[in-house]
Amino acid sequence: MESVRIGVIGGSGLYKMQELTDLRTYDLETPFGKPSAPIVVGTLRGHRVAFIPRHGIGHRYMPSEVPYQANIFALKLMGVTHIIGVSACGSLQAAYAPGHMVIPDQLVDLTYGRPRTFFGDGLVAHVSVAEPFAMRLSQLLYDSVRAVGGIAHRGGTFLTVEGPRFSTRGESFVFRQWGMGLIGMTTSPEAYLAREAEMHYAVIGHVTDYDSWHESEEPVTVEMVIATMQRSVAVAQQAVAHAVAQLGANPDAYTEDEIANALKAAFITDREVVPAEVVERLRPIIGKYFS
Repeated sequence: MESVRIGVIGGSGLYKMQELTDLRTYDLETPFGKPSAPIVVGTLRGHRVAFIPRHGIGHRYMPSEVPYQANIFALKLMGVTHIIGVSACGSLQAAYAPGHMVIPDQLVDLTYGRPRTFFGDGLVAHVSVAEPFAMRLSQLLYDSVRAVGGIAHRGGTFLTVEGPRFSTRGESFVFRQWGMGLIGMTTSPEAYLAREAEMHYAVIGHVTDYDSWHESEEPVTVEMVIATMQRSVAVAQQAVAHAVAQLGANPDAYTEDEIANALKAAFITDREVVPAEVVERLRPIIGKYFS
């Protein structure tokens, strides 16, 4: 298996770029099962990139069913240090119009029942996610969207709900009163797991609709989401390609020590009582702390 530093999690359209060459597929198994689909690795702007379709080939998994742990763990196994997430989302702010791209800097989680951690079974770790997105990588994504002619917004809070249903109008109004900027169904727990794996993670929020609050617009539907995504998928592809070129040329410029060593002060369990099988299972993530 080859080593790849850059990972992309998003829709299948992201790895069907004409620029992508020398494709190889890896069908990996992790302690948390298989990822959403075999990982596709290709060369983009001179750099190898690993792609995972978040919802599987043909969009098979509901947001609650996505194997988030397996997806992140599989990328970690391949040596990925930086992950670009691309997520379709609804806008909770008038300034974020359908077709715009938003690079959020905060995250609020209203999901329930999803595994949010790799830990447990005798090993407890409390990782800091006060800043849930990698700031340098986020700035790169913002700059990349603008560089390819897209309309980009920097900052804002991404609200993750359980789904699969869309919001009621009342819920949408409440979310706006809270000051939320975007609403989606998958960024939590993806961001948290990436941090536990000491991987830099940032998101391009691809706005497809105004959720349900905008009374002069039609409430969000699947047809609306798909139509908007199809119109602007080229912008997302070009932005990812631009970011990969910059990131691949100088990954250290987009690396933050507090993320690369996020687990350094996170373990609270006495090392002597941690089960050996847990250490072995999580070795790709915790190996440097349990040598």
